[in-house]
Amino acid sequence: MVALAALAFAGCQREERNFRPNPAFSTAAGRYAEEYEQNAYNLSEGKRLFQAFNCVGCHGHGGGGMGPPLIDARWFYGYEPPDIFTTISKGRPNGMPAFEKKVPAYQIWQLVAYVRSLSGQVRSDAAPGRDDDMKAQPPEHTIDRERPYVQKPDPDVVEPPKKEPPK
Repeated sequence: MVALAALAFAGCQREERNFRPNPAFSTAAGRYAEEYEQNAYNLSEGKRLFQAFNCVGCHGHGGGGMGPPLIDARWFYGYEPPDIFTTISKGRPNGMPAFEKKVPAYQIWQLVAYVRSLSGQVRSDAAPGRDDDMKAQPPEHTIDRERPYVQKPDPDVVEPPKKEPPK
């Protein structure tokens, strides 16, 4: 009887779930999309982090505010995942703080995936579709895909002209 019970326990294995994917990978290899943009858990975590890090304070719920909107097709610093990762980790002039030393890389990649979902850049079956707060826009899984383009920021806005000292 004891041998039968030991044999039964030896045959059972627990399911392993990796909620923190390895952030060290090449986006050219396609693992970014596989691990983040095609993974509903990582997209939902990106959405949660977007709220928790108060990205909503500057970007609204994607519609913009002090920061640029994230739901349209215009991207100042690029719309590809490495471009967005650089923006979040290194920051940008005139307001975008650097999160590189405060946030682990896998969470930045989750934010990247969520930011791309705001303009319909991810598969609709993986995008988070539920808000637990006021509805500011349609759910991410219903947004039509935008055709992103890069528009260089206005140099007068990004770097204000230097004032000459009075003579």
